[in-house]
Amino acid sequence: MNKDTIEGNWKQLKGKVKEQWGKLTDDDFDVIAGKRDQLLGRIQERHGISRDEAEKQVKDWESRDGRSPDALWFEKY
Repeated sequence: MNKDTIEGNWKQLKGKVKEQWGKLTDDDFDVIAGKRDQLLGRIQERHGISRDEAEKQVKDWESRDGRSPDALWFEKY
């Protein structure tokens, strides 16, 4: 998967991420910028949950609707 494809996927998925984790702001999305580790940190911070819980939520979200986790992120870890 090339970077352009991942960028396009990320733009489409931002809305779904906002639906799932509504406390994330536009500024958060600028920081996250398709990076999984940044998403985990922002979810943890904004929603007041543990890193393990954020990881669980993201893994569940990644596997929904037949998504391929590898196609979602510029940097996974």
